[in-house]
Amino acid sequence: MRPSIFDQRLARHYDELKWLYCELYRDEAAFSDFVEMLRRSWEERKKPLRDQDRKREADPDWYRRRDLLGMMLYVNAFAGDLNGVKEKLGYLRECGVNYLHLMPLLESPKGRSDGGYAVSDFRKVQPSLGTMEDLESLADACRRRGMSLCLDFVMNHTSEDHAWAKRARAGEAEYRDRYFFYDSWDIPREFEKTVPQVFPTTAPGSFTELPDGSVVMTNFYPYQWDLNYANPAVFRDMTENLLYLANRGIDVIRLDAIPYIWKELSTGCRNLPQVHTLSRMLRMVTEIVCPGVLLLGEVVMEPVKVAPYFGTTEKPECHMLYNVTTMAATWHTLATGDASLLKRQMEAVCALPKDFLFLNYLRCHDDIGWGLDYPWLAQTSGTDEVAHKKFLNDWFTGKWPGSPSRGELYNDDPRLGDARLCGTTASLCGVEAAEGDPALLERAVACDLTLHAWMLSQSGIPVIYSGDEVGRLNDWSYHDDPDKREDSRYLHRGNFPWDLAERRTDPKTCQGKLFQGLRQMEAIRAAEPCFDARADVTVEESGSTHVLALSRRMGERELVCLFNFSGGFVPARVGRGGGYTDLLYGTRHHGLRDVELWPNGFAWLLRG
Repeated sequence: MRPSIFDQRLARHYDELKWLYCELYRDEAAFSDFVEMLRRSWEERKKPLRDQDRKREADPDWYRRRDLLGMMLYVNAFAGDLNGVKEKLGYLRECGVNYLHLMPLLESPKGRSDGGYAVSDFRKVQPSLGTMEDLESLADACRRRGMSLCLDFVMNHTSEDHAWAKRARAGEAEYRDRYFFYDSWDIPREFEKTVPQVFPTTAPGSFTELPDGSVVMTNFYPYQWDLNYANPAVFRDMTENLLYLANRGIDVIRLDAIPYIWKELSTGCRNLPQVHTLSRMLRMVTEIVCPGVLLLGEVVMEPVKVAPYFGTTEKPECHMLYNVTTMAATWHTLATGDASLLKRQMEAVCALPKDFLFLNYLRCHDDIGWGLDYPWLAQTSGTDEVAHKKFLNDWFTGKWPGSPSRGELYNDDPRLGDARLCGTTASLCGVEAAEGDPALLERAVACDLTLHAWMLSQSGIPVIYSGDEVGRLNDWSYHDDPDKREDSRYLHRGNFPWDLAERRTDPKTCQGKLFQGLRQMEAIRAAEPCFDARADVTVEESGSTHVLALSRRMGERELVCLFNFSGGFVPARVGRGGGYTDLLYGTRHHGLRDVELWPNGFAWLLRG
């Protein structure tokens, strides 16, 4: 009898999967149990998803196309609940969105959820947002419209209200072994000698003492208990939870905080080799059970630590990763008007293999951390790290003279002179401060569109933060909500401004200029082959420290992208002759030796 599709896929990966699993856990019986769990998950996968798996297996580059455009949103803020989102799919398609990232929506305890990242049940939707059946119905509706659905999977920890945590608290040894429990502070203190604090001001330390005197590892917040992946039962059951979500129709699984998931004493408990073993096994699991599903790794670290999570061509891990360093460098460049650091960052990105696919963004649900290349900045310009972070935060909170930005600090740590930044794209670009001043508003809108053009010019998948398409401003009202006021990230997590969105078709309004301008750029990107992920991308000399210049080549076609990060008119001088056409305005340029860019403006210039 011919082997099933599952058995054929399993056979391709069996030897490596067993070797990696047994190297980590040294338990063949547990491995057999793991494989049977994979078989059950595949058998539970409904026909439309199996059909999509086969289609995507035949077209492995389906997610690398230049017409893919993402948007991330909070269900409650956007449309109230999951059924509300389904009713708004027409608006999302009008935005050009075909990749929809729903922020955490699984059951979490009120007031102890960290924005949904403290999951108490991986198979239940937060009741206020709907049911698991509603989520599956939304996924079905998205699939019919050609939209992929992304969902966060919180791997590192569970809520203290999770069933496992409750049984561990009750003293059941099997469930205590799923976490890091200690009878005294002796071992936790040894851990804390080498483990960096994630939130030194809002949640200092990496352990929490419980009322019974026992101590549990809590790297993020006291109500988020770290899982012990050295226990094979944890890996088996968490993998089954991941596959359960995939079987509801989720196309992209965001692996939250994946660098943290393996812990060892006398280490930083970040990026350990066993993390990559687990990541590689998860990639094989999806290729066996649900090959139409992608893994998105959340690795918020410097490039040298991010790239390994792609794995290798022969042994891939995550399908795609966040381009977090470029995001942070972009905002640094806007504040300083100096593109030198961003140029260096892009040279590093362009040197990576084309198979490495990044998810590019300007803003997201989280804060902006200033993880820049300070050794290089110190060497080239004498920049002091602490003083520079203070400048950036002063600039983007509007404290620096002449700054049009309006943001707020998060997790301010005066001891280290460090803090992170919150705010919407529009408010950070000056739209909020420009209210009532048409000239300032025009400049702020131009800045906003230029940053989005820059995001669209990078190889990978561009993702818009919901509301940015209509210039959503900061929501300062969160200060009045006792459940939110201690977390300044709610500044940019406000309700979607549907009243403003109604103006999106009026080009005389700020919302219309942003929405129509963004749609024009997205359409150009989807149509122009030079934006393809397979294009050759190089960083060019621009003739000005204020201007970043990229060249994108696809066969005989060449597109030169110029971005002015200063508030003044700047001539860009790229060493090119011949004729070029501006893709936005249709104007012709005879050579690129003197192209004048507007303040915070950009140009996409196609040769020929």
